[in-house]
Order: sequence, then structure tokens, then C-alpha cells
Amino acid sequence: MYAPIQTRKVFEQIATQIEQQILRGDLRTGDRLPTERELAEQFRASRTAVREAMKTLAQKGLVDLRPGRGTIVIDGTSSALRDSLNRSMQVSQHRSGGDLVEVREILEPEIAALAAVRANDADIAELRAAVETMDTHIADADAFITADNHFHQILANATNNNLILALIHPIMELLSKQRKQIFGVHGGPQRGQQHHKMLLDAVTRHDPDAARAAMRAHLRQVGADAAAALEHIDHLDSTDSTKHVAE
Repeated sequence: MYAPIQTRKVFEQIATQIEQQILRGDLRTGDRLPTERELAEQFRASRTAVREAMKTLAQKGLVDLRPGRGTIVIDGTSSALRDSLNRSMQVSQHRSGGDLVEVREILEPEIAALAAVRANDADIAELRAAVETMDTHIADADAFITADNHFHQILANATNNNLILALIHPIMELLSKQRKQIFGVHGGPQRGQQHHKMLLDAVTRHDPDAARAAMRAHLRQVGADAAAALEHIDHLDSTDSTKHVAE
């Protein structure tokens, strides 16, 4: 009926204590852990046990072992999820763009509404600066997309909800790729800017209903432009195939 009692190894106990500190927020991403020697002294354990504990934490994506620089606390979950999502996009390239828009339609209207309630003056100033940057670089894809990414990241940050950030961060690279495609659609950046300005206005007025509606309208525009971009890519592929057959 019962499992035999097992004594846990020392390195497992060390790893568990450090993991609990990370999960509680006592240790945060970017924090540097004490040296192997210092940890051994604090835990009254061997340096071998500490070394094995660090390996265990690294395998869980909680720390990064950097020779010559020490052990750094990281958030490996987002990076692993991002890599998985990127592979999924590559496997089903044609459908994945629509999937991304659908996910955004589920998440971002409520993010915008929550941001409208919780955004402080600094958040609003950053949103305004991002919009001004996009206005200034309306013909510069890289600068515009960087500011576009930043705008949506600020909205997520303004929710003051760490779980929302954990959900949004892994898809940022996918969003950059999609925005790059949409930027090439005639009038795409200009249409996006109209919606960004409506979102900025709603958040500035702390109007969650207006922010939610503005984001839904923005995502409808994104979906239409993403479909147009995909149609253009299909046309180019078809033309290249026809040309290759003719040759």
C-alpha cells in the first residue's frame, strides 16, 4: 500500500531549495547565484553536490551555467515554448498565420482592456513614444516593426500580470515575422497606425471598453492584411513554379 521511504540525495535537496526560491520570486531572472564554493559552505555540502544541483536546475531551464561568469537565473520556459511555436509555424506555414491571429483575438482585446484600467503615466508615455516612432518610420520596416512590437509589449506590461507576460513573450518572434509580411502589403502600416492611435486614445482615457473594441478592430485589420500577404506569397510561388517548368 505504501512506497518505501527513500532518502533524497544531497544535490536534489540543494536543487529543490534553490528552485523554490526562484518560484517564490526570491531569485529573479538575471540574478547571479553565489559561487560553487560559497554555496557549498552555505549548504554545508560538497562542491560536487552543488555542481550536480546546478546541472539539475539547468536541465529544468531555471539557470544558465556560464563558464567564467557564474550561474545566472533564467526563464527557460518562454524560450522553449517560443522554439516549439516557431517549429509549428514552419511545419504548417499556410495555416499558422491564421492560427496566430486567432490566438491574438483571444488574448489581446482583454489585455488592452486591462491595460486601460491599470496603465500609469509612464506606460502611457511609452505607448505615445512608440506611436510617434512608427509615424516617423512609416517607410522603414525594421524601425516600424520594432516600435510596433514595443507598443504591444507595453500594453502587456501595463496589465501588471506576470502570467500574461509569460503567455505573450513566446509569440513575440512570430508576431515580428507576421508584421514583416504585413508591412509589405500596400497601406498595411498606415492602417495599423490608425488602430494604434485609437488604442492609445482609449488607454489614455482609461476606457477599457473602447480599448477592447479598438484592439478587436485592429486584429480584424491584421487578419485581412495577413491573408493578403499570404495570397501574394502564393502568387509569387506559383509564378516561380510556372517559370521553372517553362525553362
